[in-house]
Amino acid sequence: MEGLDDLEFLSEYREDNRIEAKRAQGGLPHSLWETYSAFANTLGGVILLGVAEAKDGSLYSVPLLDPEELVEEFWSIVQDPKLVSANVLRTEDVRLMRSGRNTVVAIFVPRADFRQRPVYLGSDPYRGTYYRCGEGDRRSPRHEVEAMLQDRGID
Repeated sequence: MEGLDDLEFLSEYREDNRIEAKRAQGGLPHSLWETYSAFANTLGGVILLGVAEAKDGSLYSVPLLDPEELVEEFWSIVQDPKLVSANVLRTEDVRLMRSGRNTVVAIFVPRADFRQRPVYLGSDPYRGTYYRCGEGDRRSPRHEVEAMLQDRGID
């Protein structure tokens, strides 16, 4: 994602349709996968692990126990077709970045190619497909999933 190469000004960013902050202090949050699906099916975006949202909406980093382990776990799940229908990432899309004294895991999710959409969780595209709406991830309605499947030639 353009412009988010440096977390020096993290507090100036806000969650929106292209940025999602997750504390991830207890490991990979389940909601990470809904956001991954939503970003891949919509416009793309960046998921920041080790980042929290203040009451005023500003973002700040929090300490992660083992950022490298989070990255390893992330890669093992995103590459498992039983858990996630498509891995749309390249190695360089997952980065460890510094924010103050903390390390943040930044996952830059591109919009999936039409041949990969819908990107969904689990084995059922009708239950596991998400899209991004403002600051939130929503389950895609059946007709949207059908349209994506039709676009890629699967009925």
